[in-house]
Amino acid sequence: GGSGGYEGRIVNIHPSLLPSFGGRGMYGDKVHEAVLKAGVKETGCTVHLVNAEYDDGPVLVQRRCEVRPGDDVRSLAARVFEQECIAYPEGIAMVIERIRRGG
Repeated sequence: GGSGGYEGRIVNIHPSLLPSFGGRGMYGDKVHEAVLKAGVKETGCTVHLVNAEYDDGPVLVQRRCEVRPGDDVRSLAARVFEQECIAYPEGIAMVIERIRRGG
């Protein structure tokens, strides 16, 4: 593919529990708006490897948080961001460990 030798080494973070609320056009506040509109009780973030499809690569880490009554985009985004700050380093550490082992 067109990954320039970086297959399995490009990591993305997405502000939902993929595959829910992912794909083309789903980023930033658009994700949180869709979560709130759907009325789900739980959301979170996903750290995944990048492949040729939007938000479709192998999942490394998912962290969850509740959607609370009265949440708006800002409050929900802040809660998801707290989880992203934990999940992203975990996902990066997984990739580094795999690379160290020759994978």
